Amino acid sequence: MAGGGGGGEGEPEFQIAPMIDVLLVLLIFFMSITSAQVLKVDKGITLPVATHGIKKDNARSEGVINVRWEAAKKKAVYTYNEKPYTDLTKLSADLAVAKKAADQTGSKGKNPEYRVVIRGDREGNARSVSLAMNAAAEAGISDISFSTTNKE
Repeated sequence: MAGGGGGGEGEPEFQIAPMIDVLLVLLIFFMSITSAQVLKVDKGITLPVATHGIKKDNARSEGVINVRWEAAKKKAVYTYNEKPYTDLTKLSADLAVAKKAADQTGSKGKNPEYRVVIRGDREGNARSVSLAMNAAAEAGISDISFSTTNKE
């Protein structure tokens, strides 16, 4: 009688199909998580250098505001969730909605407060970053971080 169980005779067979299934599920899971974070980052921004910067806590609910400086037009372009903003009052309103949604679902981590990370272009001026900070403050967000790099 042929059975699938381990008998005392012969070498046990290694089943590869279940392992491939599990690996594919894990691959899809990690790809979906990382792509959501990557979409928030504007590749056209050159971040300022802060050699003594501290790595942020990633276990919190946050929004990312990209402040890209267009040198030809001498003005900043603000994006949040891949949506460009010319009117910062609309940005502030969208941030308030995101903060309210994060407060209702309950953020994870030690500090459940909604955070905004500002990715300001190195070539831009301080006023453009200050306007992004004001938009976050008008939305009721007091926890603001800045994204930098630690080397050239």
